[in-house]
Formats: sequence, structure tokens, C-alpha cells
Amino acid sequence: MARYSVFFLVGACLPLAGCEPVAIALLGAGASTAIRYNLDGVAARTFTAPLAAVKNASLAALERMGLTLDSTSSFDSGETLFARAENRDIEIEIEPITKLATRLRVTAKGGSFFYDNATAIELVQQTEKLLDAGLARLTPAVPAQTPTAAGGSKVTF
Repeated sequence: MARYSVFFLVGACLPLAGCEPVAIALLGAGASTAIRYNLDGVAARTFTAPLAAVKNASLAALERMGLTLDSTSSFDSGETLFARAENRDIEIEIEPITKLATRLRVTAKGGSFFYDNATAIELVQQTEKLLDAGLARLTPAVPAQTPTAAGGSKVTF
């Protein structure tokens, strides 16, 4: 009986040996994702708004979060805003894609090697909220047209 239990034990362990490479690969992928999240620190989004509107919303987001604007600089077709907190350096790149589409890229650096992805994401989200609120005030309300008012046929279900 003891002789059969050894064979059973060896037979049960054989399939587990095939899982080891998969487990190691998944562990490595998870670790690299965590490291990228902490070291990358970049959040980007494209807005359907002109460069000036995105810049104003970004400046308002900096103020709303209590960050101070250090300086600005221009590059080929856009601008870079540099801001600071007590222990963070923020870089915001605003680049027009078209007259009505603008790309925003935020990098938040905390310390010498580590980046703060959460702060970068929050700045993009605050910019989005302020931009949406600003555009909502500027855009006139357009009443919804029914198909008959627009010249179409009336459809009933």
C-alpha cells in the first residue's frame, strides 16, 4: 500500500511542474506593472477643446490643488507649464493636435527616482472637470429636435 501511495504522490506532482513557468511569468508581469506604475508617473489625455481653453483649465486645476506655477516655456507648437508642491515637481505639456483638439500630458515627480502617477492622474481629471464646466457655460443650450420638427417623418412605436 505504501508503495502505491508514492506513485500516486509522484503522479500528482507531475502536472504541478508544468505550472511553475506560467506562475513565474505571471509574477514577473505583475511586478513589472507595479514598477511601471510607480516609475512612469505620466498621465495623458486628448481633449476636444482649443489649446487656450485647456491651458486655462490646467492653470485652474493647479490652483485648485494648491500647486504653485513656477514657469512656462514654449516648444514647437505647444507649451509646457512647470509647477511645484513641497515635495513634487509637476510638468504639464499642452500640445494642439488641431484647432479643436488638444493633448495634455502631465508628469509628477516625487523624489529623485520615483514618479507620482496618482497626482498626475488627478491633475488630468481636475483639468477635465474644469474644462467641462467652462465649456458648458460657454456653449448655448440647443433644444433637442424631434424628427417632425427637423423635417423628418414621425416614428411611433
